[in-house]
Amino acid sequence: MSGARDRDRRSWLQGAPPPGWVRVLPAVLLVGVCVATLVSPDPLDIGFLLGAIPPLAVLSYAPAATAVLGALVLLVLNVPAFRLNDPGSTDVLTVGFVAALSVFVSFVRSRRDAQLVTERAVAEAAQRAVAPPLPGRVGGVRCAGLYRAAQSGTLVGGDFFDVREGPCGVRVVMGDVQGHGLSAVSTVASLLGAFREAVLDRPDPESVAERLDRRLVVDSAGVRHSELFATAVVLDFDVGGTAVRIVACGQPGPVLLRDGRAVELDVPVGTPLGMGLSGASPPTGVTVPLRPGDRLFLASDGVWEARDAAGAFYPLLDRITGFAGDLPDLVEGVWADLVRYAPALQDDVTMLVLAPGKPEPR
Repeated sequence: MSGARDRDRRSWLQGAPPPGWVRVLPAVLLVGVCVATLVSPDPLDIGFLLGAIPPLAVLSYAPAATAVLGALVLLVLNVPAFRLNDPGSTDVLTVGFVAALSVFVSFVRSRRDAQLVTERAVAEAAQRAVAPPLPGRVGGVRCAGLYRAAQSGTLVGGDFFDVREGPCGVRVVMGDVQGHGLSAVSTVASLLGAFREAVLDRPDPESVAERLDRRLVVDSAGVRHSELFATAVVLDFDVGGTAVRIVACGQPGPVLLRDGRAVELDVPVGTPLGMGLSGASPPTGVTVPLRPGDRLFLASDGVWEARDAAGAFYPLLDRITGFAGDLPDLVEGVWADLVRYAPALQDDVTMLVLAPGKPEPR
């Protein structure tokens, strides 16, 4: 899932470590005030700047380091050589109180940061459990994927994908649960569990889609006024990688990359999952012949429906052929281009590129 190259979208004001200039600012300010007073022929009334050092230290230092900086500030204020306008007892007491308060705030911030680190570690563990990193090859299919959650600070959301090899071949699923963010995670986990079970015993992608639909119907049966549904597309590659059968449930089919061209495959889009497919309108799949070198690119609504400042949709078919390199380079190139085109993304973004071929000998 391109985890090694995952872009951390948090800023330092949202829990990420502060930048280097924030860490060195208290020391630079302290040294600057001292140097300025020593080289100036006349006394400088700049002692008030020292009062800002302990609060600045709170942003990046532990309580002990904050206390040391506060003590240095009080020391500088009382050293005659610096001639800081002879601060009175009230000024020194004020700075001392601010320094002590800064130490307390630093202690609270350190505890909060430790809690955030723990919570992020739990979130990463949940991500690996719900959507483990995608291997470079599954059976005879090379693959690469990318996932970015829309909700800031979360690692999982409403989009999902998986590639699994079973007795009947390599099966792929990509889908989008109603809504996004943490509320959709449990539904994603339920669907992925149903998919991984269906890969083991379902004979075709249509029956896999029916299993996913039944899972959602059962999950929502006990919830009053539930409108739980998901869109998904299921792919089934034959053993030799010469054809793929595609079932689309409320979501468009993949884009075929062949000979430098990008063509959106004409796949009938059926009813979304959770609407009772088996009893109303069973899913219908189509079989697409494949050639050596073909690639299939799947993208969620977060890609297809991304808009620029003028409201124009992202032209995926026009741009995707301009990205060279192997499969991971392709998804990373589309992601970087998408962010430039539509910086204010509002939906989960999921991409999956597949290159079928002959399975490796065991």
